Amino acid sequence: MKKLNDWIIVLSLSTLLILRILYVLRCTGKPLRRSSQQALKTLIVLGSGGHTAEMLNLVAVLHRDRFYPRCYVAAATDNMSLQKARVLEESYSYEMVEAAQFMQIYRSREVGQSYFTSIGTTIFAMLHALWMTFIIRPDMVLCNGPGTCIPICVAAFLFKVVGIRWMSIVYVESIARVRKLSLSGLLLYKFHLADQFFVQWPQLQKSYSKAHYVGCLM
Repeated sequence: MKKLNDWIIVLSLSTLLILRILYVLRCTGKPLRRSSQQALKTLIVLGSGGHTAEMLNLVAVLHRDRFYPRCYVAAATDNMSLQKARVLEESYSYEMVEAAQFMQIYRSREVGQSYFTSIGTTIFAMLHALWMTFIIRPDMVLCNGPGTCIPICVAAFLFKVVGIRWMSIVYVESIARVRKLSLSGLLLYKFHLADQFFVQWPQLQKSYSKAHYVGCLM
């Protein structure tokens, strides 16, 4: 009898979890319930090299008072990206740079690292992303392709599921991707994790119909 009760409890909890995930997936893509005047705390994921350059160009044209305060996150081994982000914030005003945050997160997998050893680092990166996302509690996550964004986006999705906070995930595919999505973009697209998914080439939009083609943003 006890085992039957345990199975009923497990089945009930599993059903509730599945229903909650389906509800979150159904609501994914709907705009945040915020007035147009209300600021959105924005978590911005940076990647090394071209990813950071593209992202900072995008951030530079955002409405600063709308997407504010901003928190920049880069890989633990990437100091240059955060320095560039700080320079951008300093070009605005003293108040904005004081409100901005600059944080680092562990990589899921380093270049050349074996897939076997990356299992442990991926788990560690996921736990770190959960902690960081819980501390920041952004209204919006903005990313454009670096692998660093995957643990953060998964963490943001999990917080939606458990009801801690609704974090809108906005993904802008790199302009370098003309015909195929990056691995990060493909994962977010296939698993419906992104609330808004933008591509910069019409060829990509034809291949991925749920993506929004917005032309060249960078």
